[in-house]
Amino acid sequence: MECDVLVIGSGPGGYRAAVLAALQGRETVIVERAIWGGCCLNRGCVPKKDWYHSARLLAQAGRLEDRGIAGTLVANLAQAWRHQHEVVQTVRESYQSYLKRLGVRALAGQATFTAARTVRVEPLGESVTAKAVIIATGSEPIVPEGLSIVPGRVIHSDLLFDEPVPSGKRVFIVGGGIVGLEFSYILSLLGCEVRWMTRHNPFARPDFSPSAMSLLRTGLAEVGITPLMASLKGLSVTAAGVRVEIDGHPTEEADWVLLATGRRPTTQGLGLDIIGARCDDKGFIIVDSMLKTEALDVYALGDCVAGPMTANRALYEAGVVVDNILAPASRQRELVRVPEAIYSAVELARVGLTEEQVEDQGREPAVGFSAFETSPRALGQGEPEGYVRLVADLDSGELLGGEVVGSEAGELIHLLASAPRLGALRHIASTAFNHPSRSEEFQNAVETLAAKWKLGEYVFGPDPLSSGS
Repeated sequence: MECDVLVIGSGPGGYRAAVLAALQGRETVIVERAIWGGCCLNRGCVPKKDWYHSARLLAQAGRLEDRGIAGTLVANLAQAWRHQHEVVQTVRESYQSYLKRLGVRALAGQATFTAARTVRVEPLGESVTAKAVIIATGSEPIVPEGLSIVPGRVIHSDLLFDEPVPSGKRVFIVGGGIVGLEFSYILSLLGCEVRWMTRHNPFARPDFSPSAMSLLRTGLAEVGITPLMASLKGLSVTAAGVRVEIDGHPTEEADWVLLATGRRPTTQGLGLDIIGARCDDKGFIIVDSMLKTEALDVYALGDCVAGPMTANRALYEAGVVVDNILAPASRQRELVRVPEAIYSAVELARVGLTEEQVEDQGREPAVGFSAFETSPRALGQGEPEGYVRLVADLDSGELLGGEVVGSEAGELIHLLASAPRLGALRHIASTAFNHPSRSEEFQNAVETLAAKWKLGEYVFGPDPLSSGS
């Protein structure tokens, strides 16, 4: 079989790359060796955000009586699992249906390179030769040395959604990354008694500001979650559950353990050496700034390439790769434009550079700030925590980054992610916002920035980006 574009992996990056190529009239084939939709759809962002929404509803329950709403909400984790499962099935069927309508041919099996731009798909026994190949094989959970997965007792985040949740309310979470940070909150609100252990301070995240981390730490403490910073010595499965041995601390008991101990790129079985593509010492496929591997007309994106392991990045990189296939060497990857978010006791989102990163570049940052505590919309929602924070270049007025903390931060950050960097401040200042809305605080932050740093020339006056200019 021959085609224009061959995509290996159907996660968010692979799926979007196949869609974009097909929409541009390229004959496209996509290969998936496991479950269609990859980690994000089946075991990551989609089911997790389903649970997060339920957790937020439960978190608000204590404040409903002030609104004249009386009653008691009780979490049912088993039903929550069934709900996310139905959502995932619906989305997966939609994905597969859309690919079919676009004329993308889907093959189930392991793709292995046999020659330049040619793979053999097993067990189908079918060979596919393409003009360009995109590797989007994602990642898999890391199980630390000395530990083993025990179904129903010791699991990782993939298994949390593959099978119904283990029985028992006592949950011990190991790992201080984003997965541990998010699930410590989500599972706690969904009725579990959570104990969260990390080797390092989980709130020491330089990409988010100290004030954001402080609000998150406080929010977790309010629901009874304070991380234990220690090292795990071992896990022993017993008839009653799991015995957790902790270095320097008493042994603890749990009904089940969730390992949130990181992920590694999935590249085994691809035969990369046959085509001259290489991986680094951590297993990530080596690419250039346009996401091209060292093999002719072979690209790679998403978790199998070094960088933040997020669906956001994979989706963005799909656009970069397809643009470079259509017009070679036309677009470079700029990870600074990809937003990041944390969904926990407080929602956090950011994009671009921090103040410290701006200073490291030898530039002087100008900061604009507006808190939600006086926002009519936030007060009406009963969630006034958080703020909008903008970072600009003091000399040029260029918008360089921003951070949103509080309810709907993951949605609001797109006002910055989609903004042009030069002219963005004036563009935001001249935008007509719905009132009352949380998004108005972007305008307030811009106006505060302009007044504090005397950047009025970059903020006020006609918007040169508007159609009437």
